[in-house]
Amino acid sequence: MEIVYLRMKKSITVDKLQYVKLKHIAYTSGPAEIKSELEDTLIYRITPKDNNIVIVDSFLIVDHLSKLWSDLEFQLIGPQQTIIRLEKPKKDISVLVVAFVWLLLFIGTAMTIMNFHYDVSMQEVQQKLHFLLTGEHSEFPLWIQIPYSLGLGAGMLLYFNHWFKKRFNEEPSPLEVEIYNYQQNLDQYVSHHENRLNDKHVPD
Repeated sequence: MEIVYLRMKKSITVDKLQYVKLKHIAYTSGPAEIKSELEDTLIYRITPKDNNIVIVDSFLIVDHLSKLWSDLEFQLIGPQQTIIRLEKPKKDISVLVVAFVWLLLFIGTAMTIMNFHYDVSMQEVQQKLHFLLTGEHSEFPLWIQIPYSLGLGAGMLLYFNHWFKKRFNEEPSPLEVEIYNYQQNLDQYVSHHENRLNDKHVPD
């Protein structure tokens, strides 16, 4: 009996109601002469009753494939489930909404930075630094404050590793790592709480 290895994909995204084939949710390794036909096997039918997320369990996949391919032995490796996300059509974003959100974030970020510098008495520190270096008192040591402000902005760009859509290097930013960890936790949650694959969705 030929052996076929299946490795479920952690998650996929679809943008419309459709049939999901084996190649969409799993990687396969098996006899070359049947691999193409096997990958085109219909696994799941997305219906309007499905919510934004559907969980496909690998054991039900193996059971379904075993009925269709009784001469093959299926072995699972890797993830036990695939999360299918139904992506809704994106609406055009209003320029006014973008401008409002940008302004809100700009003001919020500015207030955060100013409050932080006030808490740590940054102006007094810069004044004392100016006195130590020059021996003169100055309420606004601009030759320190201006480079510091520019360096603060440049440091934020390097920290987030982005300039609009351009990346400075292939290393993920701390924000991307946090988003990835959040996505992993979200996937684990929905795997236990969302509806699993139902037999009525599996094509005959």
